[in-house]
Amino acid sequence: MQQLATTQQKAPLYEALMHFKKQRIVPFDVPGHKRGRGNPELAAFLGEDALAVDVNSMKPLDNLCHPVSVIKEAEEVAAQAFGANEAFFMVGGTTSAVQAMVFSTTKQGDEIILPRNVHRSVLNALVLNGAIPVYVNPEANDELGIALGMSITQVQRAIEEHPNAKAVFVNNPTYYGICSDLKGIVDVAHKAGMKVLADEAHGTHFYFGKDMPISAMAAGADMAAVSMHKSGGSLTQSSFLLMGPGMNADYVRQVVNLTQTTSASYLLMASLDLSRRNLALNGHDIFQQVVDYTNYVRDELHAIGGYYVFGNDLINGDSVYDLDPTKLSIHTLNVGLAGIEVYDILRDDYDIQIEFGDLGNILAYISVGDRERDIERLVGALADIKRRFERSKKGMLTQEYLEPVVAISPQQAFYAQKELLPLHEAIGRICGEFVMCYPPGIPILGPGEVVTEAVVTYIAYAKEKGCQLTGTEDLQVEKLNVVKEGV
Repeated sequence: MQQLATTQQKAPLYEALMHFKKQRIVPFDVPGHKRGRGNPELAAFLGEDALAVDVNSMKPLDNLCHPVSVIKEAEEVAAQAFGANEAFFMVGGTTSAVQAMVFSTTKQGDEIILPRNVHRSVLNALVLNGAIPVYVNPEANDELGIALGMSITQVQRAIEEHPNAKAVFVNNPTYYGICSDLKGIVDVAHKAGMKVLADEAHGTHFYFGKDMPISAMAAGADMAAVSMHKSGGSLTQSSFLLMGPGMNADYVRQVVNLTQTTSASYLLMASLDLSRRNLALNGHDIFQQVVDYTNYVRDELHAIGGYYVFGNDLINGDSVYDLDPTKLSIHTLNVGLAGIEVYDILRDDYDIQIEFGDLGNILAYISVGDRERDIERLVGALADIKRRFERSKKGMLTQEYLEPVVAISPQQAFYAQKELLPLHEAIGRICGEFVMCYPPGIPILGPGEVVTEAVVTYIAYAKEKGCQLTGTEDLQVEKLNVVKEGV
C-alpha cells in the first residue's frame, strides 16, 4: 500500500514538461505561435504559462502514438491507479475511446450486444466499421421517463439468440446514474466468449471514491472508456482508455492511432497526469464531499416538495442494480415544468449552468470543483423556481425512452441514397441520420431505424420545449433524411 501511494505521487509527464520549460529551448518546430510570442492576444487570454508548454512531440517529451519514455511511464502509473492492465491517454475525448473499444473488438458484419440508450459515439462507430447492433431494450421508468439499465435476463437472452456476437457494451453508469449488474454481465458474457466494453464517461469517481458502485476494471470488464474531464478535474476532451488482462494492448494502440491525432496536446495529457495524481491521493475525501453535497440537496428539495431527487429507493437489484451516489438527477414534472424549462430558467434568471435538462429531468453535475456556497445557491434557485412557476403537469409528455424499430444496419442506412422529407411525411420510412437531444447525446432516432409517429411527436414536443436537437442535416430539424425506396 505504501509503495502504491509513493508511485501515485509521481506525475511523469507533467514533471518532464516542467523540466523542459526551465531549459528555455529555442523553438524552430510547431506550433507556430512559438510559446505564445506569435499570438499575444492568445497569450493574454490563456496565459504565457499554458502556451509555454503547448508543444509538439519531441524526444524528451515522448510521443503519444508510440510512447517509450515519460508518456509510457505516466500511462503505467495511471493503469495502476485504475486497477487496469493498461491505460492510454486519449486526447479526442471519450468519444474516441468508445470508438476504439468498438473497433478493437468488432469488424464489418460482427454483432455487438448493447443497450439502445448508448451515447451517439457508439452508433457512430457502427456506422464507420459496419458492425451490427443487437439492442437490449432497457426497461423504462415511465414515471421518471428514463431508460434504466440492462437486466441479466435480457443480456442472457441476447447472448443465446446471438451466440456469435463479439462483445457486450454496457453503460456504467447511465447519464442519470443508473448502474446495471456489471459483474454479473461480465460473468455471463465471458462464459459465452464475448468481450465486455464499458462506457464509464460518467464513472471516473467509481475508481477513487469510497463505497461507490463497482468499476469496470474491478468487475473484470475487458475495456473501459473513462471521462477524466467530467468528474475528475482534467481538461475538457481528455480521457482514459483502460484495458483488462484479456486485451492485446499493442493492437489496441494501433487501432487508436487510426483515428487519434498525431499532434497530441501536452496540455490535455498533463491535465490527465495531474488529475490522476490528485484523485489517487485524495479521491476518498473529494468524493465523500461530493456525496455529502448531493445528499444535502436531496434532503433540502424533499423538504421543499415537488421535486424528486433520484435515490436508492429506485434500486431493484436488476435493471437498477446500483445508483451513483454523486449524481444529482432531479425529476421536475411534478412542479409542472419540463427539465429543459428548469435548465433555461436557471441559466437565464439565476446565472446557474447545469449539465442538461430533458423533458422531465435535470442533471446538476457535482464534482471535484464544487463549493458549499454554490450548492446553497442552487437549492435557493430551485426553491424560488417552484414558488414562481409551479403549475399543473397536465398535458406534459413524460415518456423519454422510445423503443426503436430497427430495419437495416446503421452503416447501410447512413451511406444509402437518401431524400429529405418533412417530419410527418417521413413516418414509416427508414431514417438515414441521427436525431438526438444534446446533451446527453443519446439518439432519439438513429440510422437504420423506422421513423414512427411516436418519434415525430416526441421530436416536435422536444423542439417546443426548447431542447437542443442535433445530428440532422437540416439544422432546423423540420425535415429528415430517409433512405430512398426501391434503390
